[in-house]
Amino acid sequence: MIRTFKIDSTKLQLLTYGAALACVFLVCALSSSPVRANVIYTWVDDKGVTHYSQQPPERNIEQTKPDKLYTEDIEPRQIGTVAPSAPITNKTPTDLEIKAAAITQNDHKQAERICKNAKHSLNVLTTHTKLNKKDAESGKVVAMTEEQRQAAITEHKQKIKLFCVK
Repeated sequence: MIRTFKIDSTKLQLLTYGAALACVFLVCALSSSPVRANVIYTWVDDKGVTHYSQQPPERNIEQTKPDKLYTEDIEPRQIGTVAPSAPITNKTPTDLEIKAAAITQNDHKQAERICKNAKHSLNVLTTHTKLNKKDAESGKVVAMTEEQRQAAITEHKQKIKLFCVK
């Protein structure tokens, strides 16, 4: 719809808000191009290497017979979802592991106490972030830093791994 305004001897014709919005929508709809899928050719060369390309191979297509994939059919995957793993080797046990094995073998009750205390301490360390501890030298209670808390968490996880029988 067009509205006409007359200012002095000049006529001004303007579109209404709804008509202007319809024109903008129409221009956007006509200017956008439809989404098309790209073809991806895959083939294996003489050396056994798999190739992926948007153009067919340079050699005769009938000889290589490349497979056609369409990008709309390919599901994207997350990058880095599989962590590389180190090869498992026969490692020699550390002194701490040897001592833990000796305690576990000789005194089951002590190993159970160490396991129970380590689980409790780990629970406290992981559920609370502001902790205090007694300083060994001065005997005063001081706030535990985050680095100390993380080191204690690592230590108690190792104790649980060594002393808690599965």
